[in-house]
Amino acid sequence: MSRRTFTMLPVLSAAAAAAAVGAAPGAASAANAAYVFGYFKETPNQSGDSYALHLAVSTDGLNWRPLNQNNPVVTPTAGTQGLRDPFILRKQDGTFVVLATDLKGRIFNTNNQYLHVWDSPDLRSFNNYRRVRMHGLNTHTWAPTAFWVPSRNEYAIVYSANNGADVFMVNYTSDFRTVSTNQVYFSPGYPVLDADIVADGSTFYMYYKNMNDGLIYGARSSTGNPNSYSNYTSGLRQGNAIEAPLLIKNNTGSGWRLWGDSFSPVNNDYYAWSSSNIGGSSWTQLNQRDYTPPLNGKHGSIVGITTAEYDGLVARWGLPSWVRLKSYNFPDRFVRHADSIARIDAYPFDPHQDQLWRMVAGLADAAGVSFESINYPGRYLRHSNYAIRLDTNDNTAAFRGDATFTRVAGLADSSWSSFRSYNVPDRYLRHSGYVLRIDPLTTSSSATDRQDATFRVV
Repeated sequence: MSRRTFTMLPVLSAAAAAAAVGAAPGAASAANAAYVFGYFKETPNQSGDSYALHLAVSTDGLNWRPLNQNNPVVTPTAGTQGLRDPFILRKQDGTFVVLATDLKGRIFNTNNQYLHVWDSPDLRSFNNYRRVRMHGLNTHTWAPTAFWVPSRNEYAIVYSANNGADVFMVNYTSDFRTVSTNQVYFSPGYPVLDADIVADGSTFYMYYKNMNDGLIYGARSSTGNPNSYSNYTSGLRQGNAIEAPLLIKNNTGSGWRLWGDSFSPVNNDYYAWSSSNIGGSSWTQLNQRDYTPPLNGKHGSIVGITTAEYDGLVARWGLPSWVRLKSYNFPDRFVRHADSIARIDAYPFDPHQDQLWRMVAGLADAAGVSFESINYPGRYLRHSNYAIRLDTNDNTAAFRGDATFTRVAGLADSSWSSFRSYNVPDRYLRHSGYVLRIDPLTTSSSATDRQDATFRVV
């Protein structure tokens, strides 16, 4: 079988190469207890775009905390010097490889035959950066996924390309340095995009977008060989458009989750489903109340990690110094300031920093909390005539009292939070007509009122 070769960028020193070869493998068989999400970023007006690898972590696989203050952990230095669609694979030796589309920005009419590739022992460092040439076609090389094929004793790298039709191509590799000649992996007679493929037992499952109807479908194969898949689910979609399906097995139990990217950075970034059996054809749509994707995250991948790996990632990159407040009964909306007025708006929006808060010890009482704006330091949420505003701290007792809240169990859901006014203690922070204010509330208030006053700190 012919093998393509490429020039590795940059060239490793002999010492670095020896260190890479001798790196201790990770605990491939250790039980995963958490998850890491790799992604790139886009926002509606492009001010938050970042075509580099970002990471977020989660202990439940649903609610995600960006690492490194949502800044990149590694950025390509060759090709377009940007990436999209990063895919993280745990290799057979327990270490990781990162693959990504070589594309910077939102202009998709430039063809590229390469993928970005990094090795990583633990996702705390990235080495051996290179670009791998996957084919000689005058077409794109988008959205890679990779998986181990035991019958070949090799990995398959599957990606979106066009050979006269939009198909999935595959190259095989043992080292992610040299790859076999490309061949068509899946061409069902209609254009397809964005495959994610996992093996469960002896069955390979592929989820992908049908570009004719815009829906996500599941197909399966007993071998994982090219052109061996048959559809077994009906089409799935949430929102107005969806792509980039992402499959992940739960760390606990036998359940699975399926994520889909909303395609447009002006809409909700991710939707999710769950299933107790990936081999069945039934997926249950998750309420957006149950999950919070990484901030501004687009088309990524998720991999299970151990407790030690989770702790190592947090120690290396750090958790956010800010929080967001998610509405309980409008879970696509977050508390933000706009023209100094506090309100809840559907995410995403720009400036996206308007929803970021430094939750600090209460200005009037350290047992309480106050919310300082990230992009307007020194300005805090406070009530004025019961309306919530973003105002500059004048350090008066009145301001400190207005800007202090007592965090209590959520009035609608005790696993969430509600915030009682410090100096008007019968009133709680709530939204009304999407605008924030403080109103008198008790546990006997209407269900709607209690929901309006309940938030998740994320």
